Parts: sequence; C-alpha cells; structure tokens
Amino acid sequence: MRPRLILASASPRRRELLARLGLPFTVREPAVDERSLPGETPEALARRLALAKARAVAAGEPGALVLGADTVVVLEGEVFGKPAGREEALAMLGRLSGRTHEVLTGVAVVGPRGEEALVQRSRVSFRALRPGEAARYWATGEPADKAGAYAVQGLGAVFIRRLEGSPSGVMGLPLHETAALLAAHGLDPLGPAARRAGSGPSGKADAPEDGGRS
Repeated sequence: MRPRLILASASPRRRELLARLGLPFTVREPAVDERSLPGETPEALARRLALAKARAVAAGEPGALVLGADTVVVLEGEVFGKPAGREEALAMLGRLSGRTHEVLTGVAVVGPRGEEALVQRSRVSFRALRPGEAARYWATGEPADKAGAYAVQGLGAVFIRRLEGSPSGVMGLPLHETAALLAAHGLDPLGPAARRAGSGPSGKADAPEDGGRS
C-alpha cells in the first residue's frame, strides 16, 4: 500500500513545487526551533532542520510518509537567515552584491520505511547592485520573509546573473532529489500507480502559511 504523503512546511512555494510531481499530498506546519547549534556547519543545519520538520509532523501521523525541507543561504561560511528588518535586509543584499554565494536545501523523509535526508547545493551569482536598488526592492515587501533577503522566483531574479545547480532547490525544494527520495520510500512520481488527475495538495495546513523559503 502506498503511504499518504504529507508536506511538513509552511511555505507556499514548496507546496507549489511539490505539486509539480503529480502526487496527492496534504500540508501540515511543523513546530521547530530553527536556530543553529554552536559550531554547526550550514550543511549540517539544513539537514538537521529538514529532518526535524519531518519528524515533528510524522510523530502525529502514523503510517504517513512525511517530507520536510530547509533552505539556507551561505556566504563565506556565514548563514543568512530571514532578515529581522529593513537594515539587516539591506546589509545582506549589500554583501551578496557582485558576489557568488551558496544555497543549501536539506530534504528529508520520515515514514514506514525509516528516514533519510540529503542536502542539495547550488551556487548563485549576483550582479553588482546599483545605488538605491536594495532599498527599492525592500519596499516591494518580497525580501522580508526570505532567507538571504531575496526570492529567486520573484523580483529578486533581476539580481541573479548565474545559477549553477538546481533552480527548484534555490526556491526551496530540489525536485530531482525529492523525487528520488520519495521513490525510494514507495512513492515514485513516474511509477505505474502514480495518479495524475486530481494530484497536488489537498486539505488545509494546520496554520496560515507564510511566503518563501524557510
């Protein structure tokens, strides 16, 4: 029997990305402390939080296959989270300007066959921002809840001159890696039992969703 698929995320972008695989799923928002641990590497952080989100939801959903993910923006070993406000966002964008940074997305599944996690790594190169651009971008409201203070799927794309890796991973859910994990745990998007009609999210999240990567 194919397990029920649950996305453990408050991100509408991850919900939209997962729907592209054509599998029916529901959404639950996990309650997880996303602060990093002392000495924790960015890769370890992304992996740990993806697993923590999946485990938090799986604890109350026996028999289900729960998918969790977490994305971090990294420049020279420093993790850029969601900006606390305008000044921090402008500082982040200023540091990313004209430079190449990494985006790491941890993906994890927890279900009847056990648990598994991986980290997908992409490189994103910004062009040099012109005077006033970061402030005008902040005024759009888009950077406020995004790791690194930008959204590759939105207006923030105008800053990106090169992306090496997974575009969907930079958005918050690398589909190649996600599909492989799901297939290994009994939900192959291209398997003979995959359902195309009526696929995608069903039901409601346990709480209102925010926007962007988290």
